[in-house]
Amino acid sequence: MTPPPTDRRHFIKGSTALLALTSLGTNAFPSTSTAKTYRVALIGAGWYGKSDLFRLIQVASVDVVALCDPDANMLKDAAELVSKRQASRKIPKTYSDYRKMLAENKVDIVVIGSPDHWHALQAIDSLKAGAHVYVQKPISVDVLEGEAMVAAARKYNKVVQVGTQRKSTPHLIEAKKKFVDSGMLGKISHVDMCCYYHMRANGNPDVEPVPDFFDYEMWTGPAPLLPYTGLPHKRWWRTMMEYGNGITGDMCVHMFDTVRWMLDLGWPKRINASGGIYVQKGGRSTIADTQTATFEYDELNCVWQHRSWGTPADPEYPWAFVLYGDKGTLKGSTMRYDFIPHGQGEAVRGDVVYEREKYPEDLTEADIELNAAPATRLHMLNFLKAIEEGGRPVADIEEGHISTASCILANLSMELGRPLVYDPEKRIVVGDAEATQLLKRPYRDAWKHPYGEMG
Repeated sequence: MTPPPTDRRHFIKGSTALLALTSLGTNAFPSTSTAKTYRVALIGAGWYGKSDLFRLIQVASVDVVALCDPDANMLKDAAELVSKRQASRKIPKTYSDYRKMLAENKVDIVVIGSPDHWHALQAIDSLKAGAHVYVQKPISVDVLEGEAMVAAARKYNKVVQVGTQRKSTPHLIEAKKKFVDSGMLGKISHVDMCCYYHMRANGNPDVEPVPDFFDYEMWTGPAPLLPYTGLPHKRWWRTMMEYGNGITGDMCVHMFDTVRWMLDLGWPKRINASGGIYVQKGGRSTIADTQTATFEYDELNCVWQHRSWGTPADPEYPWAFVLYGDKGTLKGSTMRYDFIPHGQGEAVRGDVVYEREKYPEDLTEADIELNAAPATRLHMLNFLKAIEEGGRPVADIEEGHISTASCILANLSMELGRPLVYDPEKRIVVGDAEATQLLKRPYRDAWKHPYGEMG
């Protein structure tokens, strides 16, 4: 992409963007964790589970003692990769059932990179086993799972960091400090958020026998047991509402969480959404290909839009947020930010930080998101700092719950065709018994929803 003319912008080099870290003033991101060697386990040995684990290995002294995944082939490959990455070169023990893994291994940290429908049970069981937890977003597939996760973290007094690492992204930390906290945007009264990636897998594969190396029953767990149509890894499960919360739950949760952090927002007053499968019909996918959701605050609307078809509104910002103030506008994404003043003033661009020289192993890691690796490393350091010094991490489970539940409520609003007002104290949708019933998904008979126990 050709950058805008330099007479309109000041470009910030990747190395100088690291100065953003000093702007927090709380030493939230120590350079490394040296207090101890942590015993670590991973649940979900696929793409992002391994990626998160490798970032932790890069910044802390860890002993990865166990891995869990219902795919025996994936598990074997992951164990070999981990043995090459950790200092001891030890091959971790492997398990297909995370409960057995937790029972047989005393660990300090559990990293959870499993599909969304597993996050709540695995996180709560890990907390009960005495571990701190790093869990991917969205934290849950229903609102009351999230309430139970917050309750468990507080009951067992453990740190839970959610993988909403935009809060640890150097150029976005810088943008928050320079343009939001300083008041340069003025009064912010509208926010746009979007994702226009063509990320909806809409195939129609045939039903087939489950392979011997894959425990489909365990992979499915509390979710509905759909006909087996091939390995669900990486993309396929995300296209089914039975296992997640669609593109809103997958992608809006990142941008909405970032906006809430930047503007210090809590629960929305009201959520209203519309959308559905408008274009990409005919396949097995059950997630919406088009959706607009409005998260309402006092004198501020945060509006989300996704389309998994067509072209983005702004090709430079296909997955992004835009803060509109009366003095200026701030665009932000995982790759850059742009500040555009209203009237006099200089437009400013900041770019993503890469750490290729410091971490050359990033360059040979399969499927790594190079732009996200520095942010995830900082996110892990913040997680470890909270463990070692006390206090809440930057992406504490309660903040992850608000962002996740708001996206879930947007999906429910779309399904029901009306606005929803959630009361987090009473844990009901105000004046809407039907919507309140949908705050808790049914589990398969062999599994028990955690809200009755923890909520």
